[in-house]
Amino acid sequence: MTSVDGRRARGDVTRRKAARKAAEIATTHGLDSISVGSLAAATGLSKSGILTVFGSREAIQISAVAEARRIYRETVIAPAWGSQPGEPRLRALVDSWIAYLLAGVFPGGCFVSATSVEYGHREGPVADSVRKLKREWLDLLEAEFVTAGSADPAADAFTIDALLNAGNVRRELFGNNAELDRARTLALRVVG
Repeated sequence: MTSVDGRRARGDVTRRKAARKAAEIATTHGLDSISVGSLAAATGLSKSGILTVFGSREAIQISAVAEARRIYRETVIAPAWGSQPGEPRLRALVDSWIAYLLAGVFPGGCFVSATSVEYGHREGPVADSVRKLKREWLDLLEAEFVTAGSADPAADAFTIDALLNAGNVRRELFGNNAELDRARTLALRVVG
């Protein structure tokens, strides 16, 4: 029983390490760039160890999205969750989203932004997991706008998301954190 538990624990460590690295790679080179060989080289894990815990490249990509979701919930949503629902929580979500980028959680900026563009026109399990992650974020924003009494919660959620994504893209493109300050200022105008 101990050897089985030891293998499971090693498998969990391998899975988590590989998924984290795959999520990082996705922000700079895309989910499509991830291969078992490149992931093994980037993590120091063996190819066979990676294939044992994932089974396929697609499973690695889906796990990268799941790991990014976990990180997103931990670094963006959880810090804002203690705020009052509605406008205070929306302000806190904008601030924690900006903090997530400034902290360099992912080397290529926002995982959701990067993968949404890459997979927006595709079908299949990886695209579905990317869409689900994006939809969760949009639904959260919209629900908070409903609570805040917005006349058009869907449009306000769209606008906040668009502004934050634009700030991310411009920061990555021009290497200037002032783009995030601009996105924050404009997004908070929408909040109220």
